[in-house]
Amino acid sequence: MTQTLYAIGDIHGQLGMLETALAQIDVDGGRNARVVFLGDYVDRGPDSKGVIDTLVRGLADGRDWVCLKGNHDRFFEWYLDPEGPRFDPHLLVGYHWFHQAIGGTETIASYDVYLPDRIRKTDLAELLHAAVPDTHKAFLRGLKTAHHQDGRFFAHAGIRPGVPLDQQAENDLLWIRQEFHSDKRDHGALVVHGHTPVDAPERYANRINLDTGAGYGRPLTVAGFEGEDVFILTANGRKHLPSRS
Repeated sequence: MTQTLYAIGDIHGQLGMLETALAQIDVDGGRNARVVFLGDYVDRGPDSKGVIDTLVRGLADGRDWVCLKGNHDRFFEWYLDPEGPRFDPHLLVGYHWFHQAIGGTETIASYDVYLPDRIRKTDLAELLHAAVPDTHKAFLRGLKTAHHQDGRFFAHAGIRPGVPLDQQAENDLLWIRQEFHSDKRDHGALVVHGHTPVDAPERYANRINLDTGAGYGRPLTVAGFEGEDVFILTANGRKHLPSRS
């Protein structure tokens, strides 16, 4: 019998939504179900710490969870670099982790660290180092960038078309958008991703987008994969996700 596989889109600090999603999976597939998390656990929402703590505890309890890295998780990881805070050069000029559009301020607030009007980056990093548990730091460092299983390739943002799946660059897996979205080719696997918020989960012949904007207060999406079938978990059970092409 084919194993049912589940995937959860971008969470962005929404602990309550995550708890609901996990409860739905437990009902549908049981506590031993494999779940792939597509990254972006932090920023924007109110409880990034609670989200990471839930994932850390679940992994420690032996849950069959695969946690992938999102670009927002890398913002957090890099700010905690032991050599000093690092910033992602892929951000647009004028943006940074603590920009109101990015959401790092909400993340550090969940650890009871608050951004004053004036503080050196290194001093803030020291405060954050003291506040973030070592288990959370290890979680961020240990995140995978992709997961390939049963003809499906899971990555936070997508892939670079034309590049073999086992040779994808981390920056593309975390950041790519238009070049991937507009490419209609068969990529050798169905690519399941998030990163780009949409109003509802989108299924195409070569990719599925599960980021439905939880970071902006919209729903968190849970998808299930069973053979060729793709479904969304709702409060009323499974709902088939039809392909748009």
